[in-house]
Amino acid sequence: MYQKTTRSISITVKPTFLEDQSSPNENHFVWAYHVRIENGGDQTVQLLNRYWNITDALGRVQEVRGPGVVGEKPVLEPGGSFEYTSGTPLATPSGIMVGTYEMATPDGEQFDVAIPRFSLDSAAQPGFPAQGGSAQASARLN
Repeated sequence: MYQKTTRSISITVKPTFLEDQSSPNENHFVWAYHVRIENGGDQTVQLLNRYWNITDALGRVQEVRGPGVVGEKPVLEPGGSFEYTSGTPLATPSGIMVGTYEMATPDGEQFDVAIPRFSLDSAAQPGFPAQGGSAQASARLN
């Protein structure tokens, strides 16, 4: 699992390779990622927007921006949390994701909360790095 806290908002991510939805021979690899957002602060916040930067093992970048997450703009009271699961496909057997959530307080203040950088790993395929190779890809992409 990967975890990061910004302004008392903690984001925890657990990625899982979905072998049953992937077709390695067709360069189609799919991951689910489970996200838990916890409000450890003393102020209510609402998640307004998301931003993802997804980089595959060949360095190709996809950027995803949009309102809310999984069709919702959750409101988190102090001590509250919200969890969801989503997914992403790649054309390579590994990659890296990182991003931000745009939050707002009831008085209209908006701020970004960092989503921790996390690795998308699967079994190695010919021509691609072994599962442990994602750390090398991460170092190159930082």
